Amino acid sequence: MTAPAAPVFAPGGTAVRRDVARGRVWSATPCAVLADDGATLTLTVRPGTETLAPARWTAATRADDDAGRLGCIEDLATGRWELDHWTWRDTVVLSRFTAGAPFSVHRFLTPDGRPLRWYVNFERPYRRTAIGIDTLDLFLDLVITPDLSAYQWKDEDEYAHARRLGVVDEATHRWMDRARSLALAQLLDRLGPFAPDPAAWTVPPAGPLPTLPTATLSTPAEGG
Repeated sequence: MTAPAAPVFAPGGTAVRRDVARGRVWSATPCAVLADDGATLTLTVRPGTETLAPARWTAATRADDDAGRLGCIEDLATGRWELDHWTWRDTVVLSRFTAGAPFSVHRFLTPDGRPLRWYVNFERPYRRTAIGIDTLDLFLDLVITPDLSAYQWKDEDEYAHARRLGVVDEATHRWMDRARSLALAQLLDRLGPFAPDPAAWTVPPAGPLPTLPTATLSTPAEGG
């Protein structure tokens, strides 16, 4: 039997980015679709968007509690977590997800379009679903200045904790080393998402905020 074709999402529609682990949803964000050619999916999130996130993370973030954020990884390791509502705030995010890539690339801007930073989120290559894409954040991030001239690694403590708990095993760690090298090579050579392409990173006109569909918490066909 021929497998059904992966969905391609129409500009202006909604695609839900979910993090999935142990066959359960770890987080879910409804995004507005800017472009999709079947391989590269470009999305945006605006302030006021209602999302789902691990309850321990939302509590820790509201309290500015770094130890609590590390505790979220323990929940992921044990497979026991609850979800809470979280409202995205302060920034517009333009995101590019490329099939097979070990990271997604994001550009953070003020609501009026002033660039704040680039952000590389290391994660499992995405899998398309009927409502969007499923992946799994692997904690480590690369933060880059708006002009691409400097960068720094972020959340290395979370990544180290995930390694200690076995959330990131040795094979995944080696895979992440290659992903780091790839991201830096693309940045330094201005390739892929870092190639000059102003149209790809322009803030679109404001529209209705997307919402999470009823199928958001349906059991994923494959765990993250």
